[in-house]
Amino acid sequence: MQSMTKVKRTYSSRSRLSLPSSSPSSSPPSTTKRKHFGEGAENEPPTKKRITNKTSPSERSTKSKQRVLRQLHFSIETSVLRTCTICGLSYTRGAPDDESLHRAHCSRVQRGMEWGREEEREAGKVGVEEIQSAVKLKNGKKGRIICFKANVGGRIGSKLAILLETINLALSSPPLSTDILQSSKAYLYLIPSLTNVHREKIVGCVIAQRISTAMTVATPSETLLKGDSNQATDRDLPPSSPTHRLVTVDTTSGLFCNPEALPTPLGIPRLFVPSAHRRQGIASRLLSAAAATFIHGCPLDPVNGDVAFTQPTEGGHAVMQNWGRGGVRIYEE
Repeated sequence: MQSMTKVKRTYSSRSRLSLPSSSPSSSPPSTTKRKHFGEGAENEPPTKKRITNKTSPSERSTKSKQRVLRQLHFSIETSVLRTCTICGLSYTRGAPDDESLHRAHCSRVQRGMEWGREEEREAGKVGVEEIQSAVKLKNGKKGRIICFKANVGGRIGSKLAILLETINLALSSPPLSTDILQSSKAYLYLIPSLTNVHREKIVGCVIAQRISTAMTVATPSETLLKGDSNQATDRDLPPSSPTHRLVTVDTTSGLFCNPEALPTPLGIPRLFVPSAHRRQGIASRLLSAAAATFIHGCPLDPVNGDVAFTQPTEGGHAVMQNWGRGGVRIYEE
């Protein structure tokens, strides 16, 4: 009788781990999971494909350049040259250098330049003289008049050079030559600054020059004869007639001179007052100071023909007539 041997299982509750067989004939274990109802392939959403746009560096640079392109149009009827109605300077609109020059020039023409401590410290070294003090203007403000040589150097010379450049641009005049500056004096009218008690404003400038001769201004009757002679023929009026010999200075204002050169000691090549300070008597006070002190110990009288202007502007002509009462002469600069 055979004896029965019972085999006791110690892992009856565990599932047997199936390991892949190394035998070639063994098939790989199935990894397919059981799908529930409704989970078929026909119900799965389509897989989105990533779209890549591959461009070369040259194409990218070309596109970036095309993005900043702008369409330009030529406006033939519109001029880029502008003329400021305040300072009268013509400049090119859109040009940084021209616009910067215009802003600085227009500010100096309207409000003038400043005279501060730096100029005062140097004043004694270069011979700056105070001609008059506490000079009252029509608006009640008080100022002073100083004088120095026009060919001075240093900081004051640089200040005067900028001031003369502004005056020349405003009057459309050429720069004064070195010979003229050597024989000239600068007269400045200063008033206290409203923003800084240690600084003053330059509200007027006169350049007085030593000259030898000048021409007298033709009277209205002589000017009228000049106009009539222009309408007459050469046979009606001989060239020796006095009306033929008048020198035309400015046809707009009707300014003519007799050609005879008469001895005249003082000439005024430049006269300027900023627009914000005009009609206050600044120009006449500067001219009177120059006539009284230009030649030491010898005051000059414009009524007697001791003072002459260069070719004046319309405003300069009015000042010349009012201040000199018809006695101021004209000379060639």
